[in-house]
Amino acid sequence: MAATIRDVANLTGVSPSTVSRVLNSKGTISKETKQRILNAMEQLQYVPNDVARNFANGSSRNIALVIDATDAGAYANNFFNNTVFGLETVACKKDYNLIITSAPSNSKGSSVVEKMMLGKKIDGVVLPISLVSKKIIKKVETLNFPCVIIGHPEEISVETNWVDINNVQAAQLAVKHLLHQGYTKLAFLSNGDAKSFNKDRISGFCRELAQQGHDVKPQHIIHGEPTLNSGIENVKALLESEEAPDAVICSDDRLALGALRAAQEKGLKSPQDFGVISFDNTAVTELSQPDITSIDVDTFDLGVQAAEILIRQIENSGCNICQSLFSTKIIERASTQRLLNNKS
Repeated sequence: MAATIRDVANLTGVSPSTVSRVLNSKGTISKETKQRILNAMEQLQYVPNDVARNFANGSSRNIALVIDATDAGAYANNFFNNTVFGLETVACKKDYNLIITSAPSNSKGSSVVEKMMLGKKIDGVVLPISLVSKKIIKKVETLNFPCVIIGHPEEISVETNWVDINNVQAAQLAVKHLLHQGYTKLAFLSNGDAKSFNKDRISGFCRELAQQGHDVKPQHIIHGEPTLNSGIENVKALLESEEAPDAVICSDDRLALGALRAAQEKGLKSPQDFGVISFDNTAVTELSQPDITSIDVDTFDLGVQAAEILIRQIENSGCNICQSLFSTKIIERASTQRLLNNKS
């Protein structure tokens, strides 16, 4: 039978509450008594009951990341994996457990999150913007429950913690890069018009074109599916139109691969005739022919910052609201190097 806190107390001649204070680093206990208790724990191979200890402390030492259960792609992309890695790295360092749980998008995650908060199964929660609703934010505010949103909740007026990629700035960078390379007729291919990050990217795309004195053509903004075939079909249609673009910005690498194939099937060379730039910067971008210029985002650091903000809020309820936008950078590759190819 496993040793208990009472066994340790009996062996050392102290009360169970004294052993508990040593376990929780609370109270003033002499070095001699503390060492005697630690020696007894080792001798008895005593392992503290974390569940009981956390219950007594009013803490679970758990934080949760809620994911949309209906979106299979949410689990299988570079953004998700790197962000989770960042969250887990900080959680482990701070002695918290990261729980990944799923919620159906039609409920906006409210029932799952409410049960976890009210059941004291978690000390804080990380929510993707796709699952955020006024109802759940109201519940978080009412309970004064630690929460960080991944994404900018523009439609919700309540002040809350969030971290997000500066997608407006990212699209502006892409436009500047393409115009600098000599492309003049730019298109934007998104992987869904409902996603807030695509709305921000299109906003940045239109804003930068206007600032640079170029007309924004509505027919050059296309919403597709996040698949290779969607990239091929939509870019083919663009290239067959009366005002065909000479470059396209794609919301993910699958669309960018499809864009390259569509251009090649139309007899266009990249980057000389047609430029392609993507947002994901996964391994696909380096392996394609030609390799694809990408907007790079430090999604690991996004997860790190989200976890640090959340744990700071858990351990200090009076800390200030924190909202962070992460800048991006261009990783230039062959698919947009028109100037270099024209010189050669």
